[in-house]
Amino acid sequence: MRQAMEKNRVLHKRRKWVAGILALAAVCIGAAELVVCRYADPALYWQVTAPARACARAAADTGRAAMTAAAEAAHAAAASAAQAAAGAQQAFLDAVAPIEVTMPKKTASRAAAAKVIDESQLAGPSSLPAPQGMVDETVSRLEGLEGLELLTGGGIDVVYYNQTDEAWSSAPYGSDRLGGYGCGPTAMSMAVSSLTDEQIDPAAMARECAGAGYWCHGSGSYLSIVQGIAASHGLECRAVPPEQLTEEALQLHLSTGGLAVALMTRGHFTRSGHFIILRGLTLSGDILVADPASRERSLTPWSYSLIVSELSPSRHDGAPLWLLSRPT
Repeated sequence: MRQAMEKNRVLHKRRKWVAGILALAAVCIGAAELVVCRYADPALYWQVTAPARACARAAADTGRAAMTAAAEAAHAAAASAAQAAAGAQQAFLDAVAPIEVTMPKKTASRAAAAKVIDESQLAGPSSLPAPQGMVDETVSRLEGLEGLELLTGGGIDVVYYNQTDEAWSSAPYGSDRLGGYGCGPTAMSMAVSSLTDEQIDPAAMARECAGAGYWCHGSGSYLSIVQGIAASHGLECRAVPPEQLTEEALQLHLSTGGLAVALMTRGHFTRSGHFIILRGLTLSGDILVADPASRERSLTPWSYSLIVSELSPSRHDGAPLWLLSRPT
């Protein structure tokens, strides 16, 4: 039985080998016939091989489509993976990295800002001229004496300086120019030169005020300039709140040789903030002033009510009114 099985196996292998030889021969014969047919009868050749070519093209197209789909899928997968990685990285940074915050710029305190006089718009003759016909030289005059200008007609003659005069308008007040920002030093130079034996012009006073810290860049002077300069030059200085001021008290002070520094707000003297000197009275009770930016206004009488109504609302460092007296 074993011999019979072995014999059958050998016969089966021979049959497969013979079938393979025959198939190969058929292929070779077919191929040879196709080659002969291609040159002998091209039309018949293309007709016979058309189904095979169609199948081959279909297979090729299917393969290319599969390859394209696979490439697109791989690209999409890579992009998705990259996006996921970026998201994970950002989540990590958000969790552990500090958040950058843009801080607002530092600003001065309200108190410091309120202490500054804004003279960026000068209260000069060209911008705020004195009322027409109000200058009365029978009441007050400007007279020259030993190189100085004196305002007469008040309780005392006042040495007059104007911040816009060519002699010092371009002089420095800190990094600003005295002509545009120097009503504070100019007013104090008039007060010191009139109430003491010391003569100090606006340029020298501007240097002193800037050195003492009363100058404010681009804004004029800190209100502490009045009490500070008065103290350094030996003047008596008393701040009087407007609500405590009476017309009789101011008239008495001015008629007995005292002066007053007034901080004015928008009105007849300025469009912002401006120091002037109150220097005396007329027989009718009007007030005479020494305006550091205007000779015309310095020769014009002003009513008490107008002066009081245009005093600054500031209440820092004694503002808006300081009474000055000679040293005792």
